[in-house]
Amino acid sequence: MSALSKDQLAKLRLSQIGFVFQAYNLIPVLTVLENTAFVLELQGIVRSQRIERARKILSELGIAEYADQFPNRISGGQQQRVAVARAVVAEPSIVLADEPTANLDTATSLELIDLMRRLNAEKGATFFFATHDNRLLDRVNRLVTLVDGCIADDEVRNAA
Repeated sequence: MSALSKDQLAKLRLSQIGFVFQAYNLIPVLTVLENTAFVLELQGIVRSQRIERARKILSELGIAEYADQFPNRISGGQQQRVAVARAVVAEPSIVLADEPTANLDTATSLELIDLMRRLNAEKGATFFFATHDNRLLDRVNRLVTLVDGCIADDEVRNAA
């Protein structure tokens, strides 16, 4: 990757990597549907296909009824699901998630973890989590522990 130009890196991020930010980073003036479809717009996908794909993923995540709402009108758990929807709608190979459960209650965290595991199994997306949340750590298939930026442990496990 270090040999890629800035344009090549941007294209790689746009087409192959999804991002779930700890603070959601939803665009407040866009609806849930528009936030979800935004990456598809950046990819140049025609509007009808963007809307169809965004509605489908919102339905899969159980938040289709909020499609016309603005982010400040839905709960934190719902906003986090929108962030996940936006990250996976373009079917990236990799999803990077920064503390995806940090702002959620236990029940919503477990639902989100199950959702991401399902997306991994059904869509083949590989999720990389940066987290301190034991609820998440206890349910991953592989746990890589970093200490001072270096791999301290790499454990493959049979997660529940």
